[in-house]
Amino acid sequence: MVLRRQVKKISSLLTLCSIAFALCSATAYAGTTTSSNTPRNASWTRQTAGRTVTLEISPQPVRHMADLTFTVTITPGAAIPSTLLLDLAMPEMQMGKNQVVLIRKSVFTWEGKGVIVRCMSGRKLWQATILSTELGNPAFYFETRD
Repeated sequence: MVLRRQVKKISSLLTLCSIAFALCSATAYAGTTTSSNTPRNASWTRQTAGRTVTLEISPQPVRHMADLTFTVTITPGAAIPSTLLLDLAMPEMQMGKNQVVLIRKSVFTWEGKGVIVRCMSGRKLWQATILSTELGNPAFYFETRD
């Protein structure tokens, strides 16, 4: 009888944890892409610091352990440095430092090459953050494929 109550309590706790995790995951997606973008689209757009910032990753679909090209386009505004840093990370998981240097290719476009490593846990949600105080460090969320 005591064991049955303990199992029931643990089961209830696990159910609550899974609901909380689902809500947190949904919140992570909310507001990270525009209504026309899904995490598997070829480009993502954010409004930040009074500007429109677009991130494109090619080739599509985004795959682990493949050479990728990251292109950032920013609408006109205050001066932006000739190089930007793109930080690649997994939300709520330490994957080690993975940053791509973006070099200015034209007046409003920066580009760099990098690789996204495979997560041993099988998770596929990644976050790309443009490290720029002028832009407010905009973050973009996307999924990778095997």
